[in-house]
Amino acid sequence: MTFLISFLWLIIFTKKLFFWVYLWQLKEYHIGRFVDHFRTTKGKRLILNPLLLIKILVLFGIFASARLGLAEIKFSLVYFVALLFLIEVFFALRNFWQKSLKKPVLTRKTAVILSSGVSFAILLLFFLFLLEFKPTRFVFSLLALDILAPIIFSVLVLAFQPLAVILRNRIIKEAKKKRVAFKNLLVIGITGSYGKTSTKEFLATILAEKYKVLKTKEHQNSEVGISQCILNDLREEHEVFVAEMGAYNRGGIKLLCGIAKPKIGILTGINEQHMATFGSQENIIKTKFELVESLPEDGTAFFNGKNKYCLELYQRAKIRKLLYGQEAGLGLENLEGAKAVARELGVSEEEIFRACKKIENKFGGINLKKGIINLNIIDATYSANPTGVIAHLEYLKTLPGKKVIVMPCLIELGKASKEVHKRIGQKIAEVCDLAIITTKDRFKEIKEAVPNALFIEKPEDILKKIKDFCREGDVVLLESRIPSKVIGSLVK
Repeated sequence: MTFLISFLWLIIFTKKLFFWVYLWQLKEYHIGRFVDHFRTTKGKRLILNPLLLIKILVLFGIFASARLGLAEIKFSLVYFVALLFLIEVFFALRNFWQKSLKKPVLTRKTAVILSSGVSFAILLLFFLFLLEFKPTRFVFSLLALDILAPIIFSVLVLAFQPLAVILRNRIIKEAKKKRVAFKNLLVIGITGSYGKTSTKEFLATILAEKYKVLKTKEHQNSEVGISQCILNDLREEHEVFVAEMGAYNRGGIKLLCGIAKPKIGILTGINEQHMATFGSQENIIKTKFELVESLPEDGTAFFNGKNKYCLELYQRAKIRKLLYGQEAGLGLENLEGAKAVARELGVSEEEIFRACKKIENKFGGINLKKGIINLNIIDATYSANPTGVIAHLEYLKTLPGKKVIVMPCLIELGKASKEVHKRIGQKIAEVCDLAIITTKDRFKEIKEAVPNALFIEKPEDILKKIKDFCREGDVVLLESRIPSKVIGSLVK
């Protein structure tokens, strides 16, 4: 029995290792973002769920029965633990078979953490077997370790952070050294709460008509990402480097500017995104303005003229500055910003026109797709922020047919969350015939504005509701992180 329980425990413990490393990686090893996750409904379920409560009660039951000499109860609970582990292994194998098992993207860092975690688990088992062998004590130890797995693996991840910081600083130092050698390289930094990626893509496409352009890759907007882009991809042939810059704390953009040395800065827009980690709207504003403050005296700053915070910072900027997008059509500010910078760099109108013809989707952040029963699918699942959701709903409003939105509540909005979701709810009520909300966190605020909004969590139930409600030609907006099964089943 003990060997069976050990085998089952090792599978479960390894599965939990993969999940917790996945979660830390998803939150970019940022403690603030990781902690904020536990303010969401899904996060709370990780630490407050029936299975965990049962395990804790069983743990105390084994301890109490051992102390009181209740052998029959003690051994019954041991068998019950074996049953719990067996059920967990069954669901883990099912998730693996269905390819829904949560696991991190394999990098050098995650590979080291995972191999260390598995080695730790095997050593624990070996150590427990070496101790005075008593089945009850053995199972009690395994169950306690299982309960403490989130803490154990989080400590394991954090234990590697000092080494990660040393390697990070080395990469940054090497990138700075290489960057300084490219004296004629023009660097364009792009930051903001939203619109960074689409502006970067538009600008790189347009500038490529006249210059040799390097751009940061997808999700490569951190200090390590930008440094790796410089070290791995920057070549003598490159004339322009377009760098997307993201941060979660004060000083973050200043650090990135110290690496890339931009001469042109673009501020795409500011809202409440990531307020949970910044602490306040003022901190967000100050952090984004670090890009402008880091530009040289002969630099140029571009500001989104449709964003109130950008307009305020435009007034504050002391260097050469330009507004863009004031007269842009719906969702086209990012493209207009790219055009404005290109004109500043001598790209002709003919070259801009030629480049824009290559851009299939000029509305940043979305992809238009065909779905089952000839539905029109707006895929906006890359990322989500309050301004983006409102803009996507405005775009949805222009399309024919019944309109459906499927989205979770937004996260990392801090104290602004309640008001933001009320605002989103009001826009949904104005535009949509059906709203399916996939998480509970701020469903109440959305429901107040959208009485017929539905909270549906299971992918199969979401799909059934859409199929029952929609007809050919209707439009479904998929916003933010929704279950991949929903996307895969809806899109042809």
